[in-house]
Amino acid sequence: MTKRMVIMLAAVAVVFGLIFGFQVFKGIMIKKFITAASNPPQTISAAKAGYSEWQPWIEAVGALRAVKGADLSLEVSGVVESISFNSGDDVEEGAALLKLRTADDVARLHSLEAMAELSDLTYDRDQKQFKMQAVSQATLDTDAANLKNAQAQVAQQQAIIDKKLLRAPFAGHLGIRAVDLGQYLGPGTVIVTLQALDPIFADFFVPQQSVSQVRLGQPVTVKIDAFKDQTFSGEISAINPKVDTGSRNVQVRATLKNPDHKLLPGMYATIDIATGAPHNYITLPQTAITYNPYGDTVYVIVDGKGNDADGKRQLIARQTFVTVGPTRGDQVAVLKGVDEGDMVVTAGQIKLHNGSVVLIDNSVTPTADAAPVPIDR
Repeated sequence: MTKRMVIMLAAVAVVFGLIFGFQVFKGIMIKKFITAASNPPQTISAAKAGYSEWQPWIEAVGALRAVKGADLSLEVSGVVESISFNSGDDVEEGAALLKLRTADDVARLHSLEAMAELSDLTYDRDQKQFKMQAVSQATLDTDAANLKNAQAQVAQQQAIIDKKLLRAPFAGHLGIRAVDLGQYLGPGTVIVTLQALDPIFADFFVPQQSVSQVRLGQPVTVKIDAFKDQTFSGEISAINPKVDTGSRNVQVRATLKNPDHKLLPGMYATIDIATGAPHNYITLPQTAITYNPYGDTVYVIVDGKGNDADGKRQLIARQTFVTVGPTRGDQVAVLKGVDEGDMVVTAGQIKLHNGSVVLIDNSVTPTADAAPVPIDR
């Protein structure tokens, strides 16, 4: 009986030991599984914080305008007799461009000139006879008035003829001819446009709070959609002395050199005005900042205490409050909270919390262009 009892108690002890050991092993495995499952590495993109030079500037939009520009026309009617230009010509000031038919007007001019010559002879004869008291003072005065009237009619007819000749009022570049030989033109019919293209004006508006940063002679950089890879330099030449009461903006004019005539009146332009001295800021992509009512934050990547499955040191994301400054394109300046060289999460923050284990994958990264442009896809 004693031997049987010992064997039974030993068997019971072994069974309980196995049950207890299994429970302990199960708890350890569950804990390990939960621990591993609760904090898997999160894949994120990251960038290193660094200093970059920022030039403060004012950006404005405007349009180009010729220094001198006009749609040329005549103030009298008539039939086109000759055209002395081609579309797209460069012409000098005073160059003859177009002439209307003037045969009738010239004939009338000759008639009036003959009448003026007769009045001149009559007045000259009366002056000689008046010295001999052969004619009265009244006759002499009448003949003098007739002479002046005849000369005025000649001048008037000559002015009518001159109005039928179109001359370039200033040197410039002609546009496309809008009339043909033999065509009847009414007063004010546009014949061709004439534009002086070098230099050229860029007119734009700045808000009234920026007027103190704008001055005459200040350099500007102009960008045109037609020339995306090129910028044009100029300087501010005029500032309107009043503020528009509707928009509270001030009109500003810049003058640009345009020797190759690339810039044309009416073009849309983006104008950048450099203001003040450049500043050095720690710069990050704007996607790195998490904006919150209680403060803006970023996730800075630091080394963890453990190693990952490949034996490498784990990377941990630490949440840090930051003070942000001005923005420039896709970039934002960080005034406080991030040091140069810190590795900062730029994408994937929504998956993180303070202390999350992360895995950096920069195969796809957010853009961080200081002057982004739309891309057609």
